[in-house]
Amino acid sequence: MSARGRRFPVVLERAVYAAGPAKADARAGQRVQQPQRPLRDASEHAARETVPLGLGLDSQSVRSRMVERLRAHGAQCEPVLAAMASVPRHVFVDTALAAQAYEDTALPIGLGQTISKPSVVARMLALLYEGRDAARTGSLGRVLEIGSGCGYQAALLSLLAQQVISVERLRPLYERARDNLALMRRDNLRLVYGDGRLGHAPNAPYDAIVCAAGGDDVPQAWLDQLAVGGRLLAPTRVGPQKWQVLITVDRTGDGWTRRDHESVHFVPLRSGIA
Repeated sequence: MSARGRRFPVVLERAVYAAGPAKADARAGQRVQQPQRPLRDASEHAARETVPLGLGLDSQSVRSRMVERLRAHGAQCEPVLAAMASVPRHVFVDTALAAQAYEDTALPIGLGQTISKPSVVARMLALLYEGRDAARTGSLGRVLEIGSGCGYQAALLSLLAQQVISVERLRPLYERARDNLALMRRDNLRLVYGDGRLGHAPNAPYDAIVCAAGGDDVPQAWLDQLAVGGRLLAPTRVGPQKWQVLITVDRTGDGWTRRDHESVHFVPLRSGIA
């Protein structure tokens, strides 16, 4: 499926900079690369191809029931739940799997990648929201997402943040996310085709960084690009058995503070582009 007309970004961008320290506490006076032209020209034909018809999945009640199930199982971050009630998850999965879109399950999106189950997405975004005290500020600020996948989490982030930069290393998935997100028409969301382990230095520092793949470590580039007062969230392998757990890293004026959370299972974090 491809959207006709102008698509976002118009030209594939490849991130080819070297990982180097970002001046996280020097936001003032820094020249920040602005988001490219928003997604505004997806055609009606693209919309018909993307949204499965006749399945009743485009109703608000279907998303509301998913959110109520999440709330019943302990999800409490209302801004995150409101975003999940707004974004149609079935748009981001294959038509053959659309009937399962609002179940609490991960689904394949091709190339060995998955869209995370809603409860995991809700938990991760809630951890980000709590870290920045976004309940007080009303926004996650500037967010870097590592691993766009099909674009679902990026769509949610765009409702919770002032600006979202989402990096995807697999070009077919980058293109799929671009086409999916074209229908959302979000002015504050920009996709980058590049190596996520390098982060995205041109728009650093970031108030929040979230990764959707599990690695053995937290790349130094991410730590360098995290703003003072910001929070990084990533699945990371720990211990002799190399189990994946969610970790948060908060940057302070003196360094970084790490905390381990619950066990998870994500696809491996890879370097390079493909």
